[in-house]
Amino acid sequence: MPFRFVHTADIHLDSPLRSLALRNGELADLIGGATRQALVSVVDLCLEEQVDALVIAGDLYDGDQTSMKTARFLASQLERLHQGGIAAYVIRGNHDALSRITQELVLPPSVKLFGARAEVVACGGKGLSVAIHGMSFSKPQAPEGLLPKYMAPVPDAVNIGLMHTSLAGAPGHDVYAPCNVADLHASGFDYWALGHIHQRRHHQGTRSVVMPGMPQGRDINEAGAKTVSLVTIADDRSITIEERLTSVAQFERLNVDLGGLTEWRDAATAIEIALSGLRERTASPQLVTRLRLVGETPLAWKIRRDIDLMQAEAEQRGERLGNTWVEKIELAVQPPGEIKRATADPVSELRQLMRDDVLARSGFRDQIGDMVRDLLADLPPESRHFAGDDEAGFDRFLDDLLVKGSEDIAARMSAADRDDD
Repeated sequence: MPFRFVHTADIHLDSPLRSLALRNGELADLIGGATRQALVSVVDLCLEEQVDALVIAGDLYDGDQTSMKTARFLASQLERLHQGGIAAYVIRGNHDALSRITQELVLPPSVKLFGARAEVVACGGKGLSVAIHGMSFSKPQAPEGLLPKYMAPVPDAVNIGLMHTSLAGAPGHDVYAPCNVADLHASGFDYWALGHIHQRRHHQGTRSVVMPGMPQGRDINEAGAKTVSLVTIADDRSITIEERLTSVAQFERLNVDLGGLTEWRDAATAIEIALSGLRERTASPQLVTRLRLVGETPLAWKIRRDIDLMQAEAEQRGERLGNTWVEKIELAVQPPGEIKRATADPVSELRQLMRDDVLARSGFRDQIGDMVRDLLADLPPESRHFAGDDEAGFDRFLDDLLVKGSEDIAARMSAADRDDD
């Protein structure tokens, strides 16, 4: 009989929200519970498909979590698998190593949590001989590759390896147990169940090397439908991999062209039409989108001045569509012929002066930077990521803040002037 299992990773259970919680409490509640709902979906899939095992390739948690509520919820889901006769094989990732509850959680007997030394365990018993290899880390740093530490493939068995690794590196991910994909294909293992990188990828080659991505995105930078792998290893050792949807909320970016529109109502309608099209294309139950308004329109100044009203318009359209949330609106709209009017329009001249002279002064920029740092220091650590995770990211945030600030000033002056006409 075939051996079947579900492969997932990077659940980041009860991951603390970032800036989202500051903007929309109701949406924050939805996303805050989405990682739990995704784990429930994974367990539901295992039970519905009556698989032999669930494989979790690291990062169940999200750092230095201390809540035993998270631990109890995880244990309850693993207990559901245990009662259904399904085993679970788990390795610790870099975030799990930071979590205090990792050491305290009591797991059902059907769960194998691999330790810091490479291990191999036999499973199966339905005709195929299956050997599952794994290795966890007790520390969050893993600068050296792990592959040489794994035990050799078990002869005449289907060998499945669990590894939490950044492979050759990926944007937005720390280097963690670096590994060459070619070496994984040449290792003699039939299937490598990887974790750490949040984007799904099947690395084609002589063996099956799969990074499943995460089962639930947490912010706009983790956009798209999220899935797990349902893997079937047939009696002839051929492998079939199916992608199954698990994300409850799906983040997506959406450009809305307002070019040529002159009425506020028409702009709101354009947003609704764009949202409707995206909603139809969204696989997950909930859609969370970040709108980017683009194009040349006489409404540009008014939209910039009254961005809160446009946000409310967009949110209302999302509610009308159902299960559609507008997380944020970004502006890239411009007044028609802005460059041509610059020499004749005092507001445009002031805008250009602010951008070319005032913002370019290092002393002014340094003062604003110090003010922003003071404000960030008053926020909890988990709410500071919107300003960048390093000095380069902070510089980009500051540049964007200064430019948007000058645009907002010009927008309010221009809109006020037009309202007086």
